[in-house]
Amino acid sequence: MLTVTEHGLYCASGGFHIDPWRAVERAVITHAHSDHARPGSRSYLCAADGVEVLRVRLGRDASIAGLGYGATTRLNEVQVSFHPAGHVLGSAQIRIECRGEVWVVSGDYKTQPDPTCAAFEPVFCHTFVTESTFGLPVYRWPEPASVFAEINHWWRSNQPRARTSVLFGYSLGKAQRLLAGLDASIGPILAHRAVREFLPAYAAAGIRLPAVQPATPESIRAAGGRAIVVAPPAAGNPAWLDGSGEFATAFASGWMLLRGMRRSRGADRAFALSDHADWPGLVSAIRATGASRVLVTHGASAPLVRWLNEHGWQAEALATRFVGEIPEEPETPHRG
Repeated sequence: MLTVTEHGLYCASGGFHIDPWRAVERAVITHAHSDHARPGSRSYLCAADGVEVLRVRLGRDASIAGLGYGATTRLNEVQVSFHPAGHVLGSAQIRIECRGEVWVVSGDYKTQPDPTCAAFEPVFCHTFVTESTFGLPVYRWPEPASVFAEINHWWRSNQPRARTSVLFGYSLGKAQRLLAGLDASIGPILAHRAVREFLPAYAAAGIRLPAVQPATPESIRAAGGRAIVVAPPAAGNPAWLDGSGEFATAFASGWMLLRGMRRSRGADRAFALSDHADWPGLVSAIRATGASRVLVTHGASAPLVRWLNEHGWQAEALATRFVGEIPEEPETPHRG
């Protein structure tokens, strides 16, 4: 039902692309991360919860329509619906049905609880297109509550030394999940502008987050080492930290489960928190779909394909340009 073209995954019977990597006539989008939502298409269709974050990503002039989770629409010969993926706000699995055959394109997803987005829901299908960002048995996430307890303890422990806590996480999804898990009674919470630009969309969706101040050298200094700053990894050594005093750094990512990746970051702390499914999450999600055929894209696809074929599925890798959670190597911030 789907083919890979130079523009991305294409459904000829429906006349649309799913998460195209070039501009197309009609784009159906799983979520607003930049490897899945690119500008320039004539029209976009996404889950209703994702419209506002997609506007931040694509611009206010983009033609974007939203469809509620579970509602259906018909695009030529194909019935299309969106179902929660549990990845970030508005993330969705896309169910497509034509002549009795059902495919589900999962986009990116996670099965752990997250108060900032709708929880993953398995969708029955014949063919399931799954991500595999962390498709190795070594990836098994700790409970989120224990991770946030560690983050809040780290923040509190930096305060007696007047060291501002700087916590790095992706600006869309991870950063808001981090904000939701912070204990606001500990001290001021500041956020980089790349994080703050998505906050109105979260507020419009009814997601409750703590009060956040802009992260500037002035606001950081005014907090006297009591604040925590949430910023994207790409802001690892920015001008806005110059002259802000001493600070401690930490990264929140699934990659932090690996000792080598923790060392490469050069941060003071690392917290294993991912917005993608771990190995048990991938296996349980695939089983729950009832699919007999599984197409695996990005990440550690080969090991997951091999395991699935050994355990009764018809599985193969699907080459796309989706990248999942990139283990970026931002510059390590200097300490003032």
